[in-house]
Amino acid sequence: QVQLVESGGGLVEPGGSLRLSCEGSGIRFRFDAMGWYRQAPGKERELVARSISIGNTVYADSVKGRFTISRDNRRNAVYLQMNSLKPEDTAVYICNGFAGGYRRNYYGNGTQVTVSS
Repeated sequence: QVQLVESGGGLVEPGGSLRLSCEGSGIRFRFDAMGWYRQAPGKERELVARSISIGNTVYADSVKGRFTISRDNRRNAVYLQMNSLKPEDTAVYICNGFAGGYRRNYYGNGTQVTVSS
């Protein structure tokens, strides 16, 4: 059974940093793309960052220059370094893996990030 498990969320003051991690298990293939979504209370889920291949990354405009996504393909893992955090970054951050061969998206359960003083 494919599972994606996130970690690294928590409470941080504005201007602080967090590093989120997501590692897959039960996987016998490599994800074609991995990324992070987030969902704040009362808002729709939005794409934060996606890594398709080395050097081929996509970021939401709201996080460009502050967040950096990276991957470890051997471990089917993806990371999100978040710097200069703002209160509006508060959300549940959800890991995503896309398996092109199966045309299927997989999601983790999410990790809470709260930015508050």
